[in-house]
Amino acid sequence: MAYEHAIVLTGGIATGKSTVSSMLKSHGFEVIDADVIAKEVLPLHVKEVETLFGDRVIRNGSIDRKALGALIFNDKKEREKLNTFLHPLIRQEIFKRCDQLEEKKKPYIIDIPLYFESDGYACKLVAVVYAPVEVQRKRLMIREDFSKEEAQKRIDAQISIEEKKILADFLINNSFDMKFLESEIEKFIKFVRGTYANRKI
Repeated sequence: MAYEHAIVLTGGIATGKSTVSSMLKSHGFEVIDADVIAKEVLPLHVKEVETLFGDRVIRNGSIDRKALGALIFNDKKEREKLNTFLHPLIRQEIFKRCDQLEEKKKPYIIDIPLYFESDGYACKLVAVVYAPVEVQRKRLMIREDFSKEEAQKRIDAQISIEEKKILADFLINNSFDMKFLESEIEKFIKFVRGTYANRKI
């Protein structure tokens, strides 16, 4: 992937990646959000999803995201089936938006939750938003009203955050409070400025 100005932002579920993404937007970064694209793309493929998973995930002619989520997080094969179908569509749209942003010749963010779980991306810089698994679990239980087991199941569906931490070019630690996170964002911006020293952000 020859996108010189693309920086991947990834992490684990409930590590606070969306918060970091919003903060980077407020600092002037343009963000391509894979989750937003997925939400735009999925409803366009009701028939294909029904063919893959049956009418149990369809309600009133639309995809029931909650039913689909429960299905894929409880069955690895079903999850892989969805990913095999959906990821190429998301990737195609991401690349289209990258082509547009590359023309501006300044760094931008591609927010990809499952970057390490997906094929077809080869960005030069990857920033990982980190929080330890116990923090992930606690946040999920509060945010989604999950049981401890349900939260852990969602976490286990992804590569572990400790593994992603090792693979990161830059780590944004979101284990503590907002003030600490703001200081981490400042460090990240300084890192990006150093990397793209001759280009404006």
